[in-house]
Amino acid sequence: MSMKISPISKMLLLSITFSMSLLLVRFYYSSTFDYSFYGWNTFLAAIPYVCSTQLLKLKKMNVLAVLLLLMWLLFFPNAPYIITDLFHYEERLPVPYWYDLVLVISAAWNGLILGMVSLMNVEKFLSRYFKPMWVRVCEIGSLLLCSYGVFIGRFLRFNSWDLITDPRILVYTSAHHVLLPQHYSKLWVFTLLFSVFLGIIYFTLQNLPHLVKDKN
Repeated sequence: MSMKISPISKMLLLSITFSMSLLLVRFYYSSTFDYSFYGWNTFLAAIPYVCSTQLLKLKKMNVLAVLLLLMWLLFFPNAPYIITDLFHYEERLPVPYWYDLVLVISAAWNGLILGMVSLMNVEKFLSRYFKPMWVRVCEIGSLLLCSYGVFIGRFLRFNSWDLITDPRILVYTSAHHVLLPQHYSKLWVFTLLFSVFLGIIYFTLQNLPHLVKDKN
C-alpha cells in the first residue's frame, strides 16, 4: 500500500531536514553534540502534527477521535516550546556565530509551523461537528493551554508525559496556579502574552490566502 504525502507534509519535512542537516554538519565540524536537544525536541513537536493528520482521516467523531484530540492537546505545547530554546543561543566555538543563528531560528520555525498547521487541522476536523463559535472557543482555549504548557515546561521543567507518569504533582501544581493566581503573576502574564503572540501568528496564517486573494 502506497503512502501519499501531502504537499504541506512535504514542505514541513523539507524544513525539518534542513535544520537536522545543519545540526549534523555542526556535530561533524565541531566534534561536539552542542544543540543536540533540537533532535528530540523536533520529534516531540512533530507528534501533534501527526495526531492532527490522523484525525482528519477519520469520518466521524468517535472514541479514537477523542483519544487523538487528547493526545494532540497533550503534546501541542511541545511545538511552540522550541521557540524558547532560543535561550540556549550563544557563541560556541569553533562553529561560527552566524551558523548557529540560522540553526536555532530554523528549528524555532519548525516548532512554530508544526504547531500552527496541527491546530489548523484540528480546527478543520472540529468544524465538521461544531458551530464556528465553539470551534473558535476551542482554538483560543488550545492556545491558552499551550502557552501555559510552554511556561511550566520551560521554567518549571514539567514534561508532557508527567501527566501519565506523575499526574498528582502536575495536578497539584496547576491547581495552585489556578486557585492562587495572585502568587503566580509571572506565569499568567507569560501565558497571556504568549497566547496573544501565537494567536496573531495563527490567525494571520489562517487568513493570509484570503487576504492576498482579496488584494489581487
